[in-house]
Amino acid sequence: MLTTYPCRRNIESASAARKAVNAAALGSDAVYSKLMESVLIEQFFLGCLAHASYLVGSEGVAAVIDPQRDVDIYLETAKEHGLRIEHIIETHLHADFVSGHHELAERTGAKIYLGEGSGATFPHVSVKDGDSIRFGNCRLDFTQTPGHTIESVCIALTDLSAPAESQPRAVFTGDTLFVGDVGRPDLSGDRTPQELAGLLYQSLHEKLLKLPEQTEVFPAHGAGSLCGRQMGSERSSTIGKERRTNYALQARSSEEFIHLLTDSLPPRPEYFGREVELNRQGAAALGQLPPPVPVRAPEVLRLQSEGAIVLDTRPAMQFAVAHVPGSIHIALSGQFASWAARILGLDKRIILVGEDADHLRESQMRLARVGIEDVRACLEDGIAGWIKGGYELDYIPQISVQEFAELLAEEGDRVAVLDVREPGEVAAGAMQGSIRIPLGHLAERTGELDREKLLVVHCKGGYRSSVATSLLRRAGFRDIANLTGGFDAWTAAGREEARLAASGIGDHSTKTG
Repeated sequence: MLTTYPCRRNIESASAARKAVNAAALGSDAVYSKLMESVLIEQFFLGCLAHASYLVGSEGVAAVIDPQRDVDIYLETAKEHGLRIEHIIETHLHADFVSGHHELAERTGAKIYLGEGSGATFPHVSVKDGDSIRFGNCRLDFTQTPGHTIESVCIALTDLSAPAESQPRAVFTGDTLFVGDVGRPDLSGDRTPQELAGLLYQSLHEKLLKLPEQTEVFPAHGAGSLCGRQMGSERSSTIGKERRTNYALQARSSEEFIHLLTDSLPPRPEYFGREVELNRQGAAALGQLPPPVPVRAPEVLRLQSEGAIVLDTRPAMQFAVAHVPGSIHIALSGQFASWAARILGLDKRIILVGEDADHLRESQMRLARVGIEDVRACLEDGIAGWIKGGYELDYIPQISVQEFAELLAEEGDRVAVLDVREPGEVAAGAMQGSIRIPLGHLAERTGELDREKLLVVHCKGGYRSSVATSLLRRAGFRDIANLTGGFDAWTAAGREEARLAASGIGDHSTKTG
């Protein structure tokens, strides 16, 4: 049977039309296939969360591993292949998204499997070392791999139709082992990161790395996820390749590994703990969430005065040209859901501003994937409705690399540069004299910025800096500008002002954040 990974087409919606659009956008190399005798594996990669989930099928039965919250895609895929979903497996209680295990179980009658000690409050099967499930010619063997979380498990797949090859053909590693990285060890409420890192070292070296070199590795996340630091962009790997190239696996001792993972560990996003609890209880079905109600401009103003957040999800340039004063901009492209959770938290009342009805529905769906559910209203007719009401608009000036260079040469003393990239990005190169505050910490560190200067904000390519300028304008900064194209455009133009951060030249950062 052909083993396929069609969801390298970057599925962002259960809509068949959107799947086709995404597949076309990624091109013909978006579908990867290889021959496995009698087991079907499909990988679904959700770009806005850098999350990978899987459907494994054989002889009419399927298992779903680490499902995203909107589960129609698994039901549709199972139907396409004549499969019945009987098993739902969570490699751990996820901290960066809300899982769809509860709804999928309700809609299929499938059993949910979680590692022993999860504390889950819904009906499930606790699994430990040596446990397995079998359907058709597929056997899935569970291995407890504590470290990222205490209850983490990995699942080895053996194709029983090939008795000469009785060893596992693939392993689903959750957040224990990624392509090029390992899971962050700070998601326990009662274990220190050092303790978890020690457990993770044992799980990797005493269990996972004992698998054959050619065993394929299928992780739960890829590049862009907050669950690791140096993940590669590839969607799969092998045990042998990771043993040779994964930086974390080069540590020569448990002590060295612990220091490597914990000495410069980025702060854990605040919403992670809430996500774990949502997944421990089982989230409500998405169908129970009402669509946002269109409201006119006066009502938006009233809701804003009561603490509601206007969230504008249009493209950056549309937001820059005209937006509702006080609104926060997070474009629907890019790592939208992760940034929404980091910037807004999970409990804010949201009023959406979007391009059209489809855009608004997609915004609500992606917010729900991270547990932001209080999305009750949207601006009727979008920005056109705001203008029709005669209300004031705000805008964010944009500045090109050429204009910025000329400004620095002519009026450098009145300009400050804010770099909102992560410390690892800054270490590879930064503008001389820039202030460095990662976007996730900007709201709490605006006091470090000089309101008397023109503040030019940049990130790598412009996505995060647009978010940052909206936060600054909301905080009362009037003299600001967004550097179009970001640091990439600056270095591409051959600007000599780019320096390695390690040199220490002109480093005005006060914290790494």
